[in-house]
Amino acid sequence: MDLDLSTWMMIAFVVFMVLGIWKIWAFLPNEQLADDDKNPHAEQKLEDIMLNTICQHQGKLTPQELFEAMKASDGFDKELFWRFNLNRLNQLLKHYYLKHEELHSIEDIYKASKQTDPREDG
Repeated sequence: MDLDLSTWMMIAFVVFMVLGIWKIWAFLPNEQLADDDKNPHAEQKLEDIMLNTICQHQGKLTPQELFEAMKASDGFDKELFWRFNLNRLNQLLKHYYLKHEELHSIEDIYKASKQTDPREDG
């Protein structure tokens, strides 16, 4: 069985293509990392911390003060949210404002949560 040059080239191409695909697949992340703070569960936890912090301070916070208060909160996991910064808080607030179009400020968030949570005494 005599194979010509084009057949050998095709065999080499297919072999190296398979090796290349395997190499790419082997380096892709196959499982969630322990410090992945971009999954829905971590996003919800961060939003809950934000809402609790706003309620504790009765909505009288600037974004910078909210950021510092959230980082000092008991529920804040420093290992999970090690990338959390003021920019991420601003993105979280914008996302929350998009979900609740009637809200436009931190004080609005507090007033809305006070209306939905009868346990708040004011």
